[in-house]
Amino acid sequence: MKKLVLALVTAAAVVAAALIPSGPPVEAATPGFASAVSAIKQPSWQTNNSVNALAIAGNTVYAGGLFTRLRQPGMASGQAPETLRSYVAAFDRTTGKPTAFAPTVNGPVYAIATSPDGKWVVIGGDFTMVNGLRRSKIAMFSVATGKLVQAWDPVVAARVKALAIYGNSVFIGGAFGKIDGAVRNRLGAVRLIQGDLLPWNPNANNDVYAIDVSDNGTRVFVGGPFSTINGKDHYSLAMLNNTTGAAFDFPAAAAIPKPTATCTTRVKDIDTLGDNVYVSNGGDGGGCYDGVLAAQVSTGKLLWQNKCLGATEAIKAIGNWLYKGSHAHDCSSSPNGFSNGSGTHYLLVESAINGNLGPWFPNTDANLKSTTKVGPLAMAGTATDLWVGGDFLHVNGKLQVGITRFTNAPGGAAPAVPKAPTLSATTSGRVYVTYSDVYDLDNLTLTYNVFRGSLNVGSHAYTSYFWQARKSYQVVDRGLKRGSTYAYHIEVHDGRNIMKGATASVKIP
Repeated sequence: MKKLVLALVTAAAVVAAALIPSGPPVEAATPGFASAVSAIKQPSWQTNNSVNALAIAGNTVYAGGLFTRLRQPGMASGQAPETLRSYVAAFDRTTGKPTAFAPTVNGPVYAIATSPDGKWVVIGGDFTMVNGLRRSKIAMFSVATGKLVQAWDPVVAARVKALAIYGNSVFIGGAFGKIDGAVRNRLGAVRLIQGDLLPWNPNANNDVYAIDVSDNGTRVFVGGPFSTINGKDHYSLAMLNNTTGAAFDFPAAAAIPKPTATCTTRVKDIDTLGDNVYVSNGGDGGGCYDGVLAAQVSTGKLLWQNKCLGATEAIKAIGNWLYKGSHAHDCSSSPNGFSNGSGTHYLLVESAINGNLGPWFPNTDANLKSTTKVGPLAMAGTATDLWVGGDFLHVNGKLQVGITRFTNAPGGAAPAVPKAPTLSATTSGRVYVTYSDVYDLDNLTLTYNVFRGSLNVGSHAYTSYFWQARKSYQVVDRGLKRGSTYAYHIEVHDGRNIMKGATASVKIP
């Protein structure tokens, strides 16, 4: 049932409202309710297959995956010439266009990391050759020149799935059992500049999918389908010493359920920001944990957990928001969330403070002919932009394969156009103005201004999510002349954009 809110406007308020021009609202959208990046897709070139990894160095975005070609925005395959890129490419952050970086790699890339100083980029995957030189699952390039670092050639025995760099250490995770001939079960590290093996040896008993280092460099977080680290129970998530590889006590990890006969869940991605670490999961089995948790780096304490269903493949923390790529289909466990049957929500944002769903609702699809079939698979971003890679074919309903970007460019998404209000007049000179709320794809709180002609007779801010049933609100306009006809319209403001609705008229009996 629609909610009806009666907002009575006194004669004094109507007089005061006469001083407010048509357009800007009385109240701006509630601070903190706007997304760090807008829901508007910015132009970027596309790939011809999945993007599985993303990383940023300065004004360059590096992408790795299963693709072998790039093409211009909006162009379908065969519509325009394509640019060759074998499994790895780089894009200009400002324009979305590819750079000249074009190494020849002979196999898929599943992981990319850039050094904090922005000088080096390391790729990992299934490849064995780069630019005609032998490279066993890992390679490093100079960001400045784009050239392969020829003297840097660690030998990793099997797939590299995860990479992180801090200081002079490159942390490596994947499916391997050895690095440079030494036993390193699924986790190991080499020196960034020299490439030689480090003693770091956490010894995971199954694959590692995700690695990130805390901002202060003291903790290395690892995740995947493993159940032990150094022979001790650490299911799917562990917090490790950055030099010895020993596991610290990590209370938050207990929030990830142990496998059962009907449910197996594993960590898919990890991102750190400040003293927080964020961890996403994907599960097999109905109702199996697919959500995101936040923990404190310094204590390992659980801060919050969101249990939306639909595996969360990628996350990125920007300010007070945590962006997530998933195929969420049921967030009824979250305040103001959506239930099963509302569709699949591939892109969402959660509050980094409490995990509640926030104001960002662009969407992709998933390529059901791909090997993954899940939509977004990787994220990278800064304070001003967010890049998303995956197996998708469309973004916001428009053709965009494999990679897309969102920025904080002024404007953002505008609210939907409000409908004309429903009017009811009485012989006492009152008009009851009833109107419905609308939604905005990157704001939750919108201001609704009710105008009689150019006079603002009511201004109220309400919060709404686009998947919720539309609610109705009412303003009473008083002191009107009998026999006169009055016209009303609604204007909705999100703090940046104003949308004006159609006009309705009524005669006072």
